[in-house]
Amino acid sequence: MNKTEGRIIKSVAGFYYVLSDGDVFQCRGRGNFRKKKITPLVGDWVQYESTSPTDGYILDIKERKNELNRPPISNVDQAVLVFSAVRPTFSTTLLDRFLVHIEANGITPVICITKMDLVQDEKQQTEMLSYIEDYQRLGYEVIATSAKSLEGMNEIKPVFKERTSVFAGQSGVGKSSLLNALMPDLKLETNDISDHLGRGKHTTRHVELLPFEEGLVADTPGFSSLDFVDIEIEELSFYFPEMNSRLADCKFRGCTHSSEPKCAIKEAVEHGEIPTFRYKHYLEFLQEIKDQKRRY
Repeated sequence: MNKTEGRIIKSVAGFYYVLSDGDVFQCRGRGNFRKKKITPLVGDWVQYESTSPTDGYILDIKERKNELNRPPISNVDQAVLVFSAVRPTFSTTLLDRFLVHIEANGITPVICITKMDLVQDEKQQTEMLSYIEDYQRLGYEVIATSAKSLEGMNEIKPVFKERTSVFAGQSGVGKSSLLNALMPDLKLETNDISDHLGRGKHTTRHVELLPFEEGLVADTPGFSSLDFVDIEIEELSFYFPEMNSRLADCKFRGCTHSSEPKCAIKEAVEHGEIPTFRYKHYLEFLQEIKDQKRRY
């Protein structure tokens, strides 16, 4: 029996598909994983043994550099946060939730705006461009794309080179359409937005790492909510880069930037150096964390 190392690239119905030296082996997890409450994740580096490509067992999981719960994946270099300009409507609140979640896991975020071809209203266009500039000023990489007109495809391709990337975002924002435009051979299933609900149907049913531009890309099931269970009140501002860089300027150590006097963050908001909508979201998230702590 061969003992060797590889990486889980897909997990379906209790089977783990391990990529090793260009070949894929179908494996099961060892029984003691369940006893120890260990779940192998897509992205894990593992030691496995196999008698054939369809009959293997995962013996050990190497230490993870990071992991996400939703979507369940590990050892990610960057997260491409896919948000549509319209259908569903662009939401800075949800984007900021994703950004906090990703920053808290030590993963580099890249913001990708899809369906730019559907923005025909001049007011909408101005608003979208203003948001894009706001996020770019905060230091985020933002790429505007359209799977239909192929706008932004040349800009986004180099982002994936030699990196493990995860696509994340709400259902219906066009993640699968974007991947199909980048990798036409994929032919991933896509669905139209439900007009009644204003949101998309889930088209991706499992997490899978796909080879692309000498790296790996994960298409993941869409999801629409993220909670802050693992984030402490005093940590939240670390995950807003425009706040993190000013923390030392607050008068009080442990300042929550809500009601304290001589707060550098509040002053920066007043002077227009921090976008008001970002500070508003920070206060909303802070309250949510406080409420969660009370419940536990």
